[in-house]
Amino acid sequence: MSIALSKFRSVAAALALSLPVSAAAENASVVLVHGAFSDGTAWHRVIPILQDAGVSVSAAQLALADLQEDAATVTRLVELQDGPVVLVGHSYGGSVITEAGAHEKVEHLVYVAGFAMEAGQSLSDLTKDQPAAPWQSEIYPDGAGYLRLTATGISEFFAPDLPASETAVMAVTQAPLKYDTNQDALSVAAWTLKPSSYVIAENDQIIPAQIQGYFAQKIGADVTTVSSSHVAMLAQPEAVAEVILNAVQAASSQ
Repeated sequence: MSIALSKFRSVAAALALSLPVSAAAENASVVLVHGAFSDGTAWHRVIPILQDAGVSVSAAQLALADLQEDAATVTRLVELQDGPVVLVGHSYGGSVITEAGAHEKVEHLVYVAGFAMEAGQSLSDLTKDQPAAPWQSEIYPDGAGYLRLTATGISEFFAPDLPASETAVMAVTQAPLKYDTNQDALSVAAWTLKPSSYVIAENDQIIPAQIQGYFAQKIGADVTTVSSSHVAMLAQPEAVAEVILNAVQAASSQ
């Protein structure tokens, strides 16, 4: 356990003992937003760490068919929380929190190898002049235009630092992303309104670390770099949880 994580747990315990119920209820809660080819269980290693620290946590389940609908799903979850909210997004989930994070309850955004685009920008705008990345050859569509990754795409590009037994399950249980979401543009960029943190996955083969660094610099985020593939929340859950807990502490003190 890191010193910072241990310190947070001590502070959380002290707050729970010393604050009246009405004040303790204002401690920030966390809403976790998954990315493409995944679902809310992608956070299963981070969630227990946050819960052990006394933090209320919810994980969204996105349809991955329309950016605005996914943002609306997250907004409904945000509205169910008591007090301020720290909104966390991985990969495509970064686009979703950039849209939904404008909600008045949201106090802090945390991007985990996530897209942090500008208002009016879509994912296709980022890639239209770029050559196809190697991992994209492992994408295959179904008859309705939903995209999946092959088992090779998961094990060699998406999560190469996880055990083969785990990536095999991930390939079978992945949630497909509708191709049309690549054309969905943001109506707002919440990072212009709220403080942000960014976790850069330095070994990421899906969103290269230099692109993540560009996003982080553009939005003025506090940056943490971890030695991880694209799925930093699975490969480095303690480090990701620590960034989230620091954001919770900052949001709770607002």
